[in-house]
Amino acid sequence: MVTGPIQQPSVVPTAVRPPAARRPAGDLPALSRALAVPPGEPHWRDWVIRQLAPVRRGFAEHVRLTEGPAGLYAELLVQAPRLHRGVRLLAGEHVAIIVALAELQHAVERPGVRAEELRRRTDELLDALAQHRQRGADLLWEAYQTDLGGET
Repeated sequence: MVTGPIQQPSVVPTAVRPPAARRPAGDLPALSRALAVPPGEPHWRDWVIRQLAPVRRGFAEHVRLTEGPAGLYAELLVQAPRLHRGVRLLAGEHVAIIVALAELQHAVERPGVRAEELRRRTDELLDALAQHRQRGADLLWEAYQTDLGGET
């Protein structure tokens, strides 16, 4: 039987966490809007590149805040070591997303790559980011909301 206050996790609540820790990338809707502009518009590629830059910076910041000895994942593992596999998978997704972002950047910078190809790559990237965000949220939920029992 619990007689005292319930211990809260030491992890900083999501509400006060820096934005990059909550959202794994920059302005994704702006990137989608940039790619929706007809490619015949003057400076279309330049605009897409400008919208991609904050996404790359935002994701790099997300990785910095989550990985490493003082990152969210390290603190999460202190609270819930059973989630080591999930943390490892999320960190692996970071690598794949960073590669996809760099490949998209290079593709946008090459004039010969068609707009349809860029849109396809961006859609895949946005899907990967959405899935990563959901898996991260699920892992946090499992860490702090799962009742492992043991108390009566």
